[in-house]
Amino acid sequence: MPNPVVRFDGVRFAYGETDILRDVSLSVVPGQVVAIMGGSGSGKTTLLRLIGGQLRANAGRVEVDGEDMATLSESALYERRKKLGMLFQFGALFTDLSVFDNVAFPLRERTDLPESMVRDLVLMKLQAVGLRGAAKLMPAELSGGMARRVALARAIALDPRVMLYDEPFTGLDPISLSTIGSLIRELNDALGAASIVVTHDVAESLAIVDYVYFLAEGRVIAEGTPDSVRESAHPFVRQFVGGEKDGPLPFHKPAGPYATDLGLEDGRHD
Repeated sequence: MPNPVVRFDGVRFAYGETDILRDVSLSVVPGQVVAIMGGSGSGKTTLLRLIGGQLRANAGRVEVDGEDMATLSESALYERRKKLGMLFQFGALFTDLSVFDNVAFPLRERTDLPESMVRDLVLMKLQAVGLRGAAKLMPAELSGGMARRVALARAIALDPRVMLYDEPFTGLDPISLSTIGSLIRELNDALGAASIVVTHDVAESLAIVDYVYFLAEGRVIAEGTPDSVRESAHPFVRQFVGGEKDGPLPFHKPAGPYATDLGLEDGRHD
């Protein structure tokens, strides 16, 4: 087993007195696509921000390629981010730049490559996502699925060691969703990268990932391969995978007796 390219070791992160992540440990090795699943507010996006260095852990270590992200200087962090690719929720394309210029942006910003080479690399990345023919279009002329694919081409422009995906399937029709899922798997395999996918989409994710971590209340409460997840008897995993209304995550927020709130006692209205 190769050394992890991303590793969390006993990580705690809090805003003030409010813990977001509590003693989180996980790892991702090159070639793996790993899903992070959990309910809203469980700490999934915070985990991505710790990997990117936007946030720093209060305790424990967040390592990328063996480097502790909390100890990097601003210049070292900038260099490290050159090896990270990020697909934001809904793509986050620059609306005033063409498709070509969106994909070219990280190449022009972070390298000194001649424009002829930038052109070749942009067309190569667009070809990889099936949109070389859309190079001259503006983001407003793209469908949601096409915009997400352009954003993916931009994210892989620098051949990152680590790819981060924040809810990549949100708002997509079934065809676009399946296309993005396939591209995540194919591009990861082609790059030999490590990919981390934060998602609520259980079916599509289990079809493409190698491993899954489940977060709840800031902790890793379950983990396993897609097959073990599908067969899991863990109450939270069963509720999440099955989309059940009630379980460890209750439908009703704890409250006092309903009849009391309605002003009812012994079946009579006061």
